[in-house]
Amino acid sequence: MRLVPDHSGRIRRSALVEFTFDDAPVKGHAGESLAVALIRAGHLHLRDAPEDGAPRGAFCCMGLCQECVIGIDGLAVESCREIVAPGLVVTSFRGRA
Repeated sequence: MRLVPDHSGRIRRSALVEFTFDDAPVKGHAGESLAVALIRAGHLHLRDAPEDGAPRGAFCCMGLCQECVIGIDGLAVESCREIVAPGLVVTSFRGRA
């Protein structure tokens, strides 16, 4: 028995666009954050912790913690503050000294 009605079929999503993450194609909805698109695609490990190399990924999802830092055009940016765009080339900071 469902206590709350399921209204998920009434949600209108924006168009799917494709970008790359570490040379692999990923699809996300236009206008959503890269963090959300990457999480939905199963990419949770975005960088390594500098002290012990432990995996890091999205945590606060509002740009305060910098755990979700990724690379775009040679710049380090928070994936939760960047918007999905077609053709975007995104790289992780995994396995870097």
